[in-house]
Amino acid sequence: MIKDTVAAAESAMSMPRWRSLLFVPAHVPRFVETAYERGADGVILDLEDSVPQDQKGEARKRLPESVAKVARKGASVLVRVNRGFRALAADLDAAVMAGVDAIVLTKTDSAEWISEIANVVSDLERERNLPLGRIRFLAQIETPGALQRLAAIASAHPRMVAMALGPEDFSAAVGGSPEFDLLLAPNLSVLFAARAAGLLPLGFVGSIGEFTDTQKLREAAVHARRLGFAGALAIHPTQVAIFNEAFSPSAQEVEWARRVVAAENDAAARGLSAFSLDGKMIDPPVVRRAHEILALAQ
Repeated sequence: MIKDTVAAAESAMSMPRWRSLLFVPAHVPRFVETAYERGADGVILDLEDSVPQDQKGEARKRLPESVAKVARKGASVLVRVNRGFRALAADLDAAVMAGVDAIVLTKTDSAEWISEIANVVSDLERERNLPLGRIRFLAQIETPGALQRLAAIASAHPRMVAMALGPEDFSAAVGGSPEFDLLLAPNLSVLFAARAAGLLPLGFVGSIGEFTDTQKLREAAVHARRLGFAGALAIHPTQVAIFNEAFSPSAQEVEWARRVVAAENDAAARGLSAFSLDGKMIDPPVVRRAHEILALAQ
């Protein structure tokens, strides 16, 4: 019954537009204070890797104030939690509140793990009179073992909204470096599993830590969108504008999409489902892509 209620609540929610999600260390007030000015579609208040062990408690105490600050221009608010049981329990107790849109689950490796966390979040929502099911999950895939269970992870619970490969942790887990050859296959696996389950696939093929070479980053982001990714996670403010542009349709794409839709309407009036445009055959899958481009442009 509870799962049905959560599913109904989730089905009524639209998918978010997350071209860029900016990590902000939740224990550093000056970073939290200016995060809303960066232009990111969402801000991830990080309680995990960027927060020293002895400052995690303070970061949790600051969350209510931090959530309000980073949401000032309408950005989605996410909180990244720790994996260990004790830290995770404290993180969830602090993070389940009004204003939080999603929780970022680190080192996600099974559907069962997601279901357990979902049950805890549901309990906290009921206790705090929050809308049941509103807080969603972004799962980070960071171990090779998780690749074998991606389909189950993606469909583990109605709270699931997005998946992303953690390139640095994944590379370390397999004893390699975050290079293109190593990261292409796992990124595509996450992409396919996410799309099959109706989730947002986030990421690009490369190291998230590379932000000084903006041209290389822009090329990687543009390539990621062409592969099918919807956005990416940023660890530095300079990455935000690059991702926002790369994961948005260009003016040329929008013009092409408008011409396709106009030609589609003309073809439909003549009883045709496939037609030619500029010497190329346009069939339903191409038309669908044109409609998706126009939707993104809006």
